[in-house]
Amino acid sequence: MTGREILLKMKEKVGLGSSDPDSGKGKSKMSKNITHGFHLVKGKSHHPMEDYVVAQFKPVDDHELGLFAIFDGHLSHDVPNYLRSHLFENILKEPDFWTETEKAIRKAYRITDDKILEKAVDFGKGGSTAVTAILINGQKLVVANVGDSRAVICKNGVAKQLSIDHEPSMERESIEERGGFVSNFPGDVPRVDGQLAVARAFGDKSLKKHLSSEPHITVEPIDDQTEFIILASDGLWKVMSNQEAADCIREIKDARSAAKLLTEEALNRKSSDDISCIVVRFR
Repeated sequence: MTGREILLKMKEKVGLGSSDPDSGKGKSKMSKNITHGFHLVKGKSHHPMEDYVVAQFKPVDDHELGLFAIFDGHLSHDVPNYLRSHLFENILKEPDFWTETEKAIRKAYRITDDKILEKAVDFGKGGSTAVTAILINGQKLVVANVGDSRAVICKNGVAKQLSIDHEPSMERESIEERGGFVSNFPGDVPRVDGQLAVARAFGDKSLKKHLSSEPHITVEPIDDQTEFIILASDGLWKVMSNQEAADCIREIKDARSAAKLLTEEALNRKSSDDISCIVVRFR
């Protein structure tokens, strides 16, 4: 067995991938109706793939946690790769996780960003967005995000966004209060200090004075009306609305096939960015 094959086997065991590192699936042991699948496609840029995912069910004492995340790097694959390995670990290490989950997530996001900034010499000047979703015992979903990777839930055919796209134009006031500025050049998107197209991110040490890594957090109950959730990087959302994405996969029962179909549809719509997608089905 080659070193690459051994690595892929190890990744499969911890839920970081499958025998195909760009595609995978799994299911809950607590609730057989809950399944997940993911699919990644590299964009047309000349740099290496900068999207990373986590998709796994993890038993913790008498509980089961579904851990799902998209990390979309910019000018870096080291930062999103570090997040993939450490962010959930840091969240679950917080002693308040079970009693004050939101507080624990905020603290872990902050601690993780501090660690990334300490490693800036090794990681370089880039950073990463993040959207994380923790499914607790199949009953409660806690979504957190920084940047423009997005989480959407579909209940009875209606798509609802659970995350916030942290765009510089929306946070101009706080950026300017920190001494930064938001550029708005013709033909370009608004950017923090003329550089970064998101107002919140991990890393980005050179811009950190003007950026935030404070997550937006939403808690959503999982009920009989819940069909599925979608987590995806902005390579999908640049070309599809929340409702279009939900409509696209509503009849697809296999979660991995649904995730793959969304990436293919984004490519058909001329998305040129890296595209990563996770679908978690509840029926």
